[in-house]
Amino acid sequence: MTNHSFHFESVEELKTFLQEQVVNTKEAAEILGCTRQNIKRIVDNGKLTPIKEMEKDRLFLKADVLKRKENMKS
Repeated sequence: MTNHSFHFESVEELKTFLQEQVVNTKEAAEILGCTRQNIKRIVDNGKLTPIKEMEKDRLFLKADVLKRKENMKS
């Protein structure tokens, strides 16, 4: 995962960031053009790291997903 540093001036800034820059497994799969199962494999192989894991879903930084997409092209 990319080393990020964030600072928010307000809860509203944090909410906006979360809405725009955090994606769940389904959204990550759509960005990468693959299935949820492929996302699991990518995570298991250490090529993408979730920022939060829940019982039935994971959250990712959109920037990390987009970086992974770029790496898939090379």
